[in-house]
Amino acid sequence: MSNGEVKVSKLATAKERLFNGIIKENPTLVMMLGMCPTLAVTTSCMNGIGMGLTSTVVLALSNVFVSLLRNIIPSKVRMPAFIVIVASFVTMVQFLLEAYLPSLNESLGIYIPLIVVNCIILGRAESYASKNPIWSSFFDGLGMGIGFTVGLGLLGAVREIIGAGQIFGIDILPDALEPITIIGLAPGAFFVLACLVAIQNKIKLRSGKKVKEEASCNGNCASCGSTCTDDAMLKTNANEDKEKAKKLIKMDKKEATEKEEA
Repeated sequence: MSNGEVKVSKLATAKERLFNGIIKENPTLVMMLGMCPTLAVTTSCMNGIGMGLTSTVVLALSNVFVSLLRNIIPSKVRMPAFIVIVASFVTMVQFLLEAYLPSLNESLGIYIPLIVVNCIILGRAESYASKNPIWSSFFDGLGMGIGFTVGLGLLGAVREIIGAGQIFGIDILPDALEPITIIGLAPGAFFVLACLVAIQNKIKLRSGKKVKEEASCNGNCASCGSTCTDDAMLKTNANEDKEKAKKLIKMDKKEATEKEEA
């Protein structure tokens, strides 16, 4: 493989990992992971973004080191080793927050040390970084971290606007509208999270329907006499292997032809 092909392959891997973490497998809105800090610290947008960025740094760096040591760490002690790696980066990040962002560090409180046992970080270390090279592991952690930050930022922004009538400390609601205080409390966190998850599910369902409508037979290729494109069929069977899907298309066309002749 030439240098150009290697660069293209690495770029494609980076884009795929970022898309996977931010959209396809968003830790907050799709995978529903890390609910403890998600519900606890998102009383404001700033707290949500701060927690997300802190976790992003730890995710990316821990993934790199786990990938780097994946052939050295014995499988029997891999989880304790992962926890030591993650705890080392969490300690460094916490010292930096104490030194340069003391107000944010105070707001996040105990949830910074609890990043050590965050299921997102340990899950990515176990399921991906321990089995893949450094490059893809770094972007996997980065994508998951950005996705986590986006989820926490959205949740914190909605709760801050509705519950306090402001964003980033700036009042934005008119005096005639009273903030809904309960949204800033624990029950409001569950309600807002449920609404955001429902919205993203609705968007995904609509996009799925559009893909099916691209086929002239609305995805029912076996019953129509027209010729559906291979691309449309592959989109409606996105979870199947490409080669298997192509064979199915040929079989469907053959059955349709036999029905017409009969």
